[in-house]
Amino acid sequence: MKLGKVEFCHSLQLIALFLCFSGMSQAELSRSRSKPYFQSGRSRTKRSWVWNQFFVLEEYMGSDPLYVGKLHSDVDKGDGSIKYILSGEGASSIFIIDENTGDIHATKRLDREEQAYYTLRAQALDRLTNKPVEPESEFVIKIQDINDNEPKFLDGPYTAGVPEMSPVGTSVVQVTATDADDPTYGNSARVVYSILQGQPYFSVEPKTGVIKTALPNMDREAKDQYLLVIQAKDMVGQNGGLSGTTSVTVTLTDVNDNPPRFPRRLYQYNVPESLPVASVVARIKAADADIGANAEMEYKIVDGDGFGIFKISVDKDSQEGIITIQKSMESCEAYHNPLKNKCKRDLI
Repeated sequence: MKLGKVEFCHSLQLIALFLCFSGMSQAELSRSRSKPYFQSGRSRTKRSWVWNQFFVLEEYMGSDPLYVGKLHSDVDKGDGSIKYILSGEGASSIFIIDENTGDIHATKRLDREEQAYYTLRAQALDRLTNKPVEPESEFVIKIQDINDNEPKFLDGPYTAGVPEMSPVGTSVVQVTATDADDPTYGNSARVVYSILQGQPYFSVEPKTGVIKTALPNMDREAKDQYLLVIQAKDMVGQNGGLSGTTSVTVTLTDVNDNPPRFPRRLYQYNVPESLPVASVVARIKAADADIGANAEMEYKIVDGDGFGIFKISVDKDSQEGIITIQKSMESCEAYHNPLKNKCKRDLI
């Protein structure tokens, strides 16, 4: 029976300790420190401080000090013999304590984005002797987040390019918005993306911010540039969430999808027989709707000059085809031209 009573008493002690600490998070427990008391030659750690978890809502604008929480030692019998002292970050300037009750209040508006928590120390003193009745203990006051920051695109506005005629779903660029609110608390920093301008040509992935093509066969020659407006909204896009926008300029880059075309089907020139070798006979130019390297020309004579009297080269600056004489026009007689002093050539 005696053994049973001892076991029962130990069980009560464990339950009491659990109830005492269940209001504290693991972080507060790890930060709380107490000194060992020595009794009967055996050491044991005594824990007499009792408090709730301390949170204070940021951006509080009330006229009265904001109640944060209460410190209490079980040594305090409520007879006024104990007074409570607060020290550490923000003690007296931001946080004040009622030395009689242990009630803590915040006296200033707090911004979690400036400082997310404050580390303070508490002490209980005998009012008459001014000596500690508890070991000094450290605790944390956490600033609880509210949704007071809109998402921002720090790298915007964006510019990007994608080849024309790209298939639907081709990735163009990824935009990213950041939210200064607490990502570990609620949905204040959980952002979703949507496209406000740029449909139906482009779309955006709601979770990743990746912009993709949404229409097939977009032709640069028809339209080469698009202005998109992308929105990021916190609170997972729910009503009441804050939002920010950015612009994305998307340029369709050229692919070689247009053949060169001559403005005319037939070119006709009269060339004097006395024209010396290397003389320019004509300049012709084919049009190409492509640009850059895709519009660079190469010309060839493919028919009608069996004797190789002429040659054609390209002017790199103007992209014109330059027809010149590379053999003496005396050989024009071989063409059975009915004109005596002229060699008539039709170039197509």
